[in-house]
Amino acid sequence: MSKKIINAEAAPAAIGPYSHAVDTGLGFIITSGQIPIDPATGELVPGGIEAQTEQVFANLKAVLEEAGSSFDKVVKATVFLQDLKDFVAVNNIYAKYLGVDSPARSAVQVAGLPKGSLVEIEVIALK
Repeated sequence: MSKKIINAEAAPAAIGPYSHAVDTGLGFIITSGQIPIDPATGELVPGGIEAQTEQVFANLKAVLEEAGSSFDKVVKATVFLQDLKDFVAVNNIYAKYLGVDSPARSAVQVAGLPKGSLVEIEVIALK
């Protein structure tokens, strides 16, 4: 067994020393947290929590597809929010992508996120 590093051209470039995801070789894909960076510009998407959450899911989709997985194979998600007042808005968008046979999930408020993002999401998925 060996791990395989995954980097998706359709997702924004990493802003640090990490990869988009790792294929564990054990049937799991573990993604790094995705923030709402537009891959075309390298900047945070304009707009509030809804626009940022949609971009996070677009970025996660690109990473999962590059790894040979998809949203329907996600078994665990972790949502990081700059402010828990955004919980309901994020949940509404989250449900569009992960609402059927919802995976296990944690959601936490954090002191800050990279580039001033309002939301970051990471997932673990089956291959």
